[in-house]
Amino acid sequence: MAATHAPVQARAAKGGSFLIEDLRPDEVFTPEDLSEEQKQIARTALEFANNEVLPAADEIEAKNFEVTKRLLRKAGELGLLAVDIPEAYGGLELDKVTSALIAESLSKNASFSVAFGAHSGIGTLPLVWYGTEEQKKKYLPKLASGEWVAAYALSEASSGSDAMNIRTRATLSSDGKQYVLNGEKMWISNCGFADLYTVFAKIDGEKFSAFLVERTTPGLSIGAEEHKLGIRGSSTCPLILNDCSVPLENLLGEAGKGHHIAFNILNIGRFKLGAGCLGGARTALEHGIQYAGDRKAFGKSIAEFGLIQEKLADCAVGIYAGESLAYRTIGMIDAALSDVDQHAPGASREIQKRIEEYAVECSILKVWGSEMLDRVVDHVVQIYAGYGYVEDYPAARAYRDARINRIFEGTNEINRLIITGWLMKRAMAGQLPLLPAIKGIMDEIMQPQFSSLPSADALSGERALLANAKKIALFAAGAASQKHMQDLQEQQEIMGALADCIIETYALESCLLRAEKLLANGKTAAGKNAVALTRLYAARALDAIDRSARRVLAAVAEGDLLRTQMAILRRLTKHEPANTIALGRQVARQLIAAGRYSLQ
Repeated sequence: MAATHAPVQARAAKGGSFLIEDLRPDEVFTPEDLSEEQKQIARTALEFANNEVLPAADEIEAKNFEVTKRLLRKAGELGLLAVDIPEAYGGLELDKVTSALIAESLSKNASFSVAFGAHSGIGTLPLVWYGTEEQKKKYLPKLASGEWVAAYALSEASSGSDAMNIRTRATLSSDGKQYVLNGEKMWISNCGFADLYTVFAKIDGEKFSAFLVERTTPGLSIGAEEHKLGIRGSSTCPLILNDCSVPLENLLGEAGKGHHIAFNILNIGRFKLGAGCLGGARTALEHGIQYAGDRKAFGKSIAEFGLIQEKLADCAVGIYAGESLAYRTIGMIDAALSDVDQHAPGASREIQKRIEEYAVECSILKVWGSEMLDRVVDHVVQIYAGYGYVEDYPAARAYRDARINRIFEGTNEINRLIITGWLMKRAMAGQLPLLPAIKGIMDEIMQPQFSSLPSADALSGERALLANAKKIALFAAGAASQKHMQDLQEQQEIMGALADCIIETYALESCLLRAEKLLANGKTAAGKNAVALTRLYAARALDAIDRSARRVLAAVAEGDLLRTQMAILRRLTKHEPANTIALGRQVARQLIAAGRYSLQ
């Protein structure tokens, strides 16, 4: 596989600016913009998943880690592990869209997907970004080829989301040549068979730092495999450090700066997880479509039943919206990175800074993707009915495997707090002009003649809904800020509800821009289906935004003020409802005819 750098086809809009800025369809990246090289790499990954991973699924699920390691080496031979590794160390230096495509394509089996993601993402990137030249030369070629497997050891029994509260200690030895680590890490993916661990510890109990620890290091031992609800074929063990002596040169990055490593890596992990959820949802829906076509009841296939078609259509809406927001987000990241000289001094820090610009969008993608996948696999279990509850059928495993994604890479609760908190923090610092926008919206909506946008074409109603969705999000944020001021971050329920307004607004805009771009580019058939999916999503999104905004307003106002605010909200949410039954049937018929999710 040769390295490829796709032409940038998106604008690097400022992170979080989607609430206050309207983009044109030609300014966002969509799946239809993939280059031929990107498509070929995705096909390579998909063929590997279908031809190598799926036939070994039972062995993987039985925790035959030799099989998993063999498959990782095969992935290394194909270049799939080298996505984000510089060419100088055996890597390919691919763009982030290609990286996400590979993660999506390899999610056919969730257990293998976890092993792959833990290795190529959070296991490898800390070394790519923070390693010394000697560390990179020593380890990266082995990780790129799959000769060695990587793991990332941050979590502890008492510090999952509260990562800075770790208890693992590192003490400099008396001769000053090594650090001695003591502590225990929990829930470490790939732990049972990894060769290299990125381990976080506090030097002298204070300086949060990271260390590269080889499996054969004296004092390192592996605990028993956890018996998990899902992803049973992935390795998840405690990592035990008992006077574990690590050479001084294996300190990763600067002493006391390990939090930069821990948190910056998560943005990549979040967008890759969101992409992986897309692949899982696509596979689950294919199973649902096939079963619905094969299963007969009352003299016909259940795929002909309206309530089954409704579930299939809802799955397709989720995948369409997920694709739209995922590749829009990752396209912006690639656009932001397009002029970075990756070989210049300090390039790694500049890359991290530019990716961090989209921390909110990455968190949205993680939350939205994981919850979308849960919805899809739940629908598929219901389509299978009794058989969906039986382990011999694919629906049960997919249902169990999906649940972890709402916990991985920061729980969805933590990510919701990040979404709202990050935006408000940037607003208060003047880095994002949210406060003037909120004031402008508050002034505008208090005017009695305020009205929605006029309708003119197939998507004009959805454009009006989007415009009002942005106003609702800003209005609710303004009301909450007026009530709680600097203490808003302590009101987690309100922060979470505001995040839901923000998430749905971003997803809806992504759907709309993609549909408009398809139509503008003359892709009539795909555009027609995208319009139907966008209209279905818009109906769902506005209901969710309305519900979340009501929660916020009821929590921050009462009496006449609350009544006034609710009257404004009713004006903003007033619209003529779409015929979601007809739209759902249209989408379902197209799915059944294709036998899979596709816009064509």
